[in-house]
Amino acid sequence: MVGYDPEAKCVSTVEAAVAGSASGLVTRVFISPLDVIKIRFQLQIEQLSLRTPGAKYHGILQAVQRIFQEEGLGAFWKGHVPAQFLSVGYGAVQFMAFESLTKLVHNVTSYNARDSFVHFVCGGLAACTATVAVQPVDTLRTRFAAQGEPKIYRNLRHAVVTMYQTEGPRTFYRGLTPTIIAIFPYAGLQFSFYNILQQFSEWAVPAEGKKGGNVKNLVCGSCAGIISKTLTYPFDLFKKRLQVGGFEHARAAFGQVRMYRGLLDCVRQILREEGPGGFFKGLSPSLLKAAVSTGLVFFWYELFCSLLCALKNTGSTTRKEG
Repeated sequence: MVGYDPEAKCVSTVEAAVAGSASGLVTRVFISPLDVIKIRFQLQIEQLSLRTPGAKYHGILQAVQRIFQEEGLGAFWKGHVPAQFLSVGYGAVQFMAFESLTKLVHNVTSYNARDSFVHFVCGGLAACTATVAVQPVDTLRTRFAAQGEPKIYRNLRHAVVTMYQTEGPRTFYRGLTPTIIAIFPYAGLQFSFYNILQQFSEWAVPAEGKKGGNVKNLVCGSCAGIISKTLTYPFDLFKKRLQVGGFEHARAAFGQVRMYRGLLDCVRQILREEGPGGFFKGLSPSLLKAAVSTGLVFFWYELFCSLLCALKNTGSTTRKEG
């Protein structure tokens, strides 16, 4: 049900937005701890090695233990409120735009709306639209997840007011350039590989029918997430580094901090000080998060779409009988 299907015609654009936002909301609850861990690794300047005592975090389990010991269980859900706004808004805009774009392609071009290339282009454009819409919330989420103790921002309102007054409105769009550069291929690959893997699963297991359909969606989504994240990961790291610009004082407890003048300066400094491996800091928790989050997003989206279709069909049957 991901993307316009001229044969099904079950999910409207509004229903796609509802299913997308619900999918984002449920998924965020599960992936928040992985997101916090990933961000901590991405923002760490020191080398990620057991032989480097200066690095605060050097492994997923070690990071989990240290965050829990120093900040408590609630630290794994730091920034959860802005993150939920992010997930709900992003999911709604992305899936609504994706359904609209694939439908437009079907109606005004000769391309098949179910083609993987169409899903790549439409998925990338839909994600760019959603990213611009929710970038301020993403910056807030990153700030909350990145800050240590004592906290700089007491709550969401305090963060918005403080950032606006001290850094200006443009601060909410820090890191937008690498985000847009990365999100098009990342989301495009997600939708494209999800479509390819779904088609492959139908070809490989034709007798499966509808049995295990939800598990299939979860597996296909997870694999699509791992592939797309690996190919586009460095840009996600650049975005996180730029989003905490002007916020260096709150990062002091976690180790070294750096100031970047822009995307190119960020790339140069990381390459010079941290080496090529610096572009992939936090890749392990990021891949784990990508597998879980992408799998769950497609799983819940398909499930909510099915429920909406079932409710619509039930309503239509009831009216006919009446």
